[in-house]
Amino acid sequence: MSKLVFLSDFVLQEQDVSPDIAKVLAAVEIASKIVSHDIRQAGLVDHILGAQGLDNIQGEAQQKLDLVADDAFIDAFQNCGAVCGIASEENEDFVAFTSDEAKNADLIVLFDPLDGSSNIDVNVSIGTIFSIYRRVSAKGTPATLEDMLQPGTEQVAAGYVLYGSSTMLIYAAAKGVNGFTLDPQSNQFCLSHPNLLMPSVGRMYAMNEGNINACDPKLKSYLAYCQSDENDFNAPYSGRYIGSLVADFHRNLIKGGIYIYPAVHAHPAGRLRLLYECNPLAFIAEKSGGLATTGQERILELKPTSLHQRVPYFVGSKNMVEKAMSLLQ
Repeated sequence: MSKLVFLSDFVLQEQDVSPDIAKVLAAVEIASKIVSHDIRQAGLVDHILGAQGLDNIQGEAQQKLDLVADDAFIDAFQNCGAVCGIASEENEDFVAFTSDEAKNADLIVLFDPLDGSSNIDVNVSIGTIFSIYRRVSAKGTPATLEDMLQPGTEQVAAGYVLYGSSTMLIYAAAKGVNGFTLDPQSNQFCLSHPNLLMPSVGRMYAMNEGNINACDPKLKSYLAYCQSDENDFNAPYSGRYIGSLVADFHRNLIKGGIYIYPAVHAHPAGRLRLLYECNPLAFIAEKSGGLATTGQERILELKPTSLHQRVPYFVGSKNMVEKAMSLLQ
């Protein structure tokens, strides 16, 4: 058996991971272990199962575990010594940390503490998504809204944690994408998927087809292409829609495929959040050879206008996204 390579050791050897980014990844590791442990007990412990009884800023029912995860990650980022402020999908406003150490820190983190949390009660894979930027405000001062509203091209690293049959941490930095699996014996994230590359094409598409009549009619042409014998595989693709973005994205990263969440009549600006979901996964997709677009524009080039901005989303294998775009123009 080959020697296990721990995440903490791996990042120290990577030239594209600065000491400060390494501290943020260590914070993600700490918080995700707490959340993973709580998820494993979700059917047994009352305080983390079910709805909280309140809606979040998105107007969605908060799950109890949403708040547990949000608190765990905020605490970890605040204590890591490299983050001056954060913004979370679960909170209306950003948080500028107030300690002298935080005011002199260089990084900000945007994150979705528990993506797909409505699936907790039915034991479907869920995840945490995070995005790391360098601040644009002056060091020595509190973080600002301007720090949070940077285009995705300015990300220095991004990643997600998937709480599934195993717990995995995937992160992307300048040189590429690497994956780590939580070893239950050592309780350490160990390198399991080095140098991840998304296949340029796959035979799976993920979309809630119940919305098809509320979408751009041109999208029907792409789905017809996927379901026909006249595509690049000369056989229908498989529809695989989990309804948990991290899980759908992870499958496509490993096996190839496309994920589609278009604008619909009820949500003409799109449904997924640019800062907390779309930008970080677009960064990972591009670093692994894939693409991400609104259907008209490259996701990473969008200039955010608000903390909770939503956009249409097409992300996945390069050839599949390009084919979908060709039929949507």
